[in-house]
Amino acid sequence: MNEQSQADRPAVLEAAGLAKAFGATRALRSCSLRMPAGEVHALMGENGSGKSTLVKILTGVHAPDSGTLTVDGRPVRFGGPAAAIRAGVMAVYQEVLVVGPRSVLENVWLGADGVFRRRVAEADKRSRAAAVLAELLEQVPDLDTPVEQLSLSDRQACGIARALVRGPKVLILDEATSALDVATRDRLFRAVARRKAEGMSVLFVSHRMDEVDAIADRVSVLRSGESVVTLDAAEATTAELVRLMTGSEHLAGASAAEVAGRAPDPAAPVLLRATGVRLHPGAEPVDFELRAGEVVGLAGLEGHGQDAFIKALWEGPPGEGSVLRTVDGTGAPIRSEQQAAAAGIGYVPRDRRAEALFGTMSIRENFSAATLRQDRRSGLLSRRAAQERFAPYRSALKIRMGRGSDPVSTLSGGNQQKVVIARWLARDPQVLLLNDPTRGVDIGAKRDIYALLAELTARGVAVVMLSTEVDEHIELMDRVLVFREGALSATLTRAELTRQSLVAAFFGRTVDEGPVSGTLDGPGTGPGTGPDAGPDDGPGDGSTDGPTTPALTPDGAA
Repeated sequence: MNEQSQADRPAVLEAAGLAKAFGATRALRSCSLRMPAGEVHALMGENGSGKSTLVKILTGVHAPDSGTLTVDGRPVRFGGPAAAIRAGVMAVYQEVLVVGPRSVLENVWLGADGVFRRRVAEADKRSRAAAVLAELLEQVPDLDTPVEQLSLSDRQACGIARALVRGPKVLILDEATSALDVATRDRLFRAVARRKAEGMSVLFVSHRMDEVDAIADRVSVLRSGESVVTLDAAEATTAELVRLMTGSEHLAGASAAEVAGRAPDPAAPVLLRATGVRLHPGAEPVDFELRAGEVVGLAGLEGHGQDAFIKALWEGPPGEGSVLRTVDGTGAPIRSEQQAAAAGIGYVPRDRRAEALFGTMSIRENFSAATLRQDRRSGLLSRRAAQERFAPYRSALKIRMGRGSDPVSTLSGGNQQKVVIARWLARDPQVLLLNDPTRGVDIGAKRDIYALLAELTARGVAVVMLSTEVDEHIELMDRVLVFREGALSATLTRAELTRQSLVAAFFGRTVDEGPVSGTLDGPGTGPGTGPDAGPDDGPGDGSTDGPTTPALTPDGAA
């Protein structure tokens, strides 16, 4: 069946002319979407384009101000997420929504039981949870294990399993792949392909072009709260999608090229040195030197040590070894965040909501959290001083916002991330540690961050950047450290960096050893594909998506 005839099939879900405003802010102006059964429909747009508001209307978190929504041809108006779930519409978000102390089994079936009785028998819960998790994970964990003991990728797999065990008509993956490692992401895509063949539809929200290429049948683009166009996947080239999303011909890769075009000085002074750092007992120790003006990438499958290593550079080693901030040949040991910050090191964490943002505080207060002393006037904090200091960073990073006194939660995910970056830039760091800084941010925000890296490294700032995007490593990094099984397994120079060599290194192989399964080039659909066979969107103008959402629904998810 060709794409055109598929689009002409009866719609399982259809939205027409949806609009939603929060006060004076029009988050959605006119949005339409049509999904037949058995289609993977990608939804793309910059942060602030309205994607999150649309998803929240489709899942019953928000009610539209105008427009219509139908499921199986029948008009619906969901009174809440539970009503959407009963109608067969479920979402998995970028934020990993699990209850840490509860077991894997409890998390997969969270919300399935009524107040007075269980809707699914215990034996059925176990068998169905195990079956779905076996599709997503190379090794199914003990179902009684507290989910907080799993890696970030495996915790997200539990959230995805929570949706899949219920067999929805429409599954919404709202940047849900951003927390998955390559292998789990590819297994998810194969699971989606199987369910697509059975008639399930998937609304796939992603900023990653390679994922859209791999999985989507059609692509719809939102810009400034309005539907722009729906294209067949074959027509949705990167250049065309960027033009449609931004209204500009300028590609994100242009600023990435500015960074990649640098030639760091191999004789530049060493600013950070790690010696004999053991990430867990029994692991091989890691030695590392970071020189002024270079960008070093940290890569690997989720949970293989790269996250632990960047945190060791910020907090000090978890066990054996040392981290030194070196100046003129002498070294100051790093054993805590406070020592790192005092030594001129800045750190932007991976989970901005849990680790970096004060959600109830203002944009200005979030910016100045690390530099309060600079805003004192006569012993008192000066809001004006903080606002004046913030102004140049707001301009340089192109932070889209209203007033500095607005809550930081009113910003889109990409703009929240820029506020966190601005906070550390205000301390004038000589070493900047970035833990997946472009996760869940749009092309425009990535472009701004890439341009910032070019400016910083030109001034001699050294950058260590963990990224889950293969293309980002290839475009940006001077060298990439690849971690596997809790240790450094490979170092790739710029001359050696290709998609094939990097993904091969994830699995402990080299390109010379032959093809590697589980690559980012596509999900694969048959034997021999995948590693088990023989990868914030709120109104961008500084407005909020509205009131706090119910539990297990992230507010303002990027």
